[in-house]
Amino acid sequence: MTREILVGSRDSALALWQTEWVVNRLRELHPGRKFRIVTMKTRGDKILDVALAKIGDRGLFTKELEQAMLRGEIDLAVHSMKDLPTKLPAGLTIGAICPRENPCDVFISERYDSIDALPPGARVGTSSLRRCAQLLHYRPNLQLVPLRGNLNTRLRKLREQNLDGIILAAAGVIRLGWQNLIKQYLPDSLFLPAVGQGSIGVEIREGDKEIAELVAPLNDYSAEKSIKAERAFLRYLEGGCQIPIGALGQIEGGELRLQGVVASLDGKRLFRAEISGSPEEAEELGIDLAKRLLAMGADEVLKELRQEIDANG
Repeated sequence: MTREILVGSRDSALALWQTEWVVNRLRELHPGRKFRIVTMKTRGDKILDVALAKIGDRGLFTKELEQAMLRGEIDLAVHSMKDLPTKLPAGLTIGAICPRENPCDVFISERYDSIDALPPGARVGTSSLRRCAQLLHYRPNLQLVPLRGNLNTRLRKLREQNLDGIILAAAGVIRLGWQNLIKQYLPDSLFLPAVGQGSIGVEIREGDKEIAELVAPLNDYSAEKSIKAERAFLRYLEGGCQIPIGALGQIEGGELRLQGVVASLDGKRLFRAEISGSPEEAEELGIDLAKRLLAMGADEVLKELRQEIDANG
């Protein structure tokens, strides 16, 4: 009799949707196997009254799941790829990067149809420094309001805090079936998403051949190469959600196009570039793009941001 495979997940509605999607695919691929979802809360789920940038971001939404995997309590963990640190704990690896949903950010409002329609001084909710910096660069006359919590909570706060709009990841909104709330898909020509945004990652133990073979068919080539380039870009810049960095890789006509951005917190200085090449050279493209932005002056912004982070403890 084959053993039951235990699949780790955060317990939010979106995390469970993603994990159930993975488990349903695994059941289709391996009809003779049994899978059970094991839920747990991560540090990021418990601390909701502090901005992510102030509590650090290494493994904020993944650490508890990773520790459970290393202890042998679960066999694999399902994450949003944007939550996975670029350096994984020793003994763990990414077993599959699933097909990507729309990776962009979206604008949701009960009053306005777009970012451009917002009047000066309008209050927009988001706690992402990446979103704040790009939004202030484009619309410096907006007032940004910290917004934490799961999707349900953020949508509730849109009304409770009388906000003029909020910025969310398209993927989560679409996956929970709330597309009708989206007023505008923010174009990547102006707003680059978080690294890995829109894709589900399956993390496994290194050397676990049984689980590696089970999850391998879930891997999507285009998403894998695109996100590999994005993660290499982020890793080289040593960034995270404490620093406004965005990237988007897309395979078009057999070539991998990678866009990247680094911005100051106030949005006044923004460095942006793109690079193209073979998908098989995804990591090299990410590193080359990072070097290009550093040469443009992004190194000074990153240095100032790190000094500010160190000063604030």
